[in-house]
Amino acid sequence: MKSWYTIRARDTGAEVLIYDEIGAYGVSAKGFLAELGALPDEVPIDLRLNSPGGSVFDAVAIYNALSRHAGTVTVWIDGIAASAASYVAMAGDEIVMPENAFLMIHDPSGLVMGTAADMRDMAGTLDKIAASMLRGYAAKSGKPEEEIAALLAAETWFDAAEALEAGLATRLAEPVRIAAAFDIGQFRNAPPALIEAVEVVEPDDGATPADTVEYDNDVAPAATDPAPPSQADDPDGTEAAADTAPDLTAIRAEVIAHARAVIDLCRLAGQPQMAGRFLEADASLDEVRAALLAAKAEADPEITPHHPQPGRSTTTRPWGDVIARTFKLKG
Repeated sequence: MKSWYTIRARDTGAEVLIYDEIGAYGVSAKGFLAELGALPDEVPIDLRLNSPGGSVFDAVAIYNALSRHAGTVTVWIDGIAASAASYVAMAGDEIVMPENAFLMIHDPSGLVMGTAADMRDMAGTLDKIAASMLRGYAAKSGKPEEEIAALLAAETWFDAAEALEAGLATRLAEPVRIAAAFDIGQFRNAPPALIEAVEVVEPDDGATPADTVEYDNDVAPAATDPAPPSQADDPDGTEAAADTAPDLTAIRAEVIAHARAVIDLCRLAGQPQMAGRFLEADASLDEVRAALLAAKAEADPEITPHHPQPGRSTTTRPWGDVIARTFKLKG
């Protein structure tokens, strides 16, 4: 299964890369924390970020784990550290931003499906998470919590110079080329300069994350189309049609939109961990809906006076097992 993080050894320490949505593809922070915990206590960590954020619960767990690490943690924002990813960045002893990188902070948000009590529970949980994040940003920046609270409520974007001035970065670095697989348009206040800068690029030979940020999008950037043949060479146009390259940008956008829809459906059903398996199986949205509904109908609910977690009821049969039988998942 594809993952949103990579942890690898280096001669000078360990390199940790978070180059996608935290908690994406059904991969929670559990594996990340296990790998991070296996590193020697004193080893220096270079954490490289280019992420739109993701699961705030996973981000808080990652922040706490990095804060506990005895070795030096240097955070490199290789393009964007938005939302929950910016909170992870605050765990760095040093936060380095290229001149054209961006950092964004805002209040946490979440989805819940259930009773009014469930929704009030989730609101209370979000308030607690927001308070914890507020303290983290304030401690790093040295600014009053009231000032940070206003910045969070407004969804505030900082370029590198602004982040340095605000105390949310400690050093500037040379600019990088920004490439991202995620949709910046999902944020309400994304800077126009960032939207224009985000494009999928191929790195130069020998490039490293320090000078080029790139993703494995499973779809290569479109090459320059060759000149079309003349009508004399191809009177009926069949060769021209055969040589026409597919619209890879449109295909990529369709794939990303489908993945988001699957993840949203699974989250609303209280089964976010199943999204990765549905995506691996290349399931259509109708198939995902049918599998989730069938699993819900088959699962025998056990009535309890309260829910152990907001929006999730306790059942006598694991949904994952029911879904796996209802829909023939690959792998």
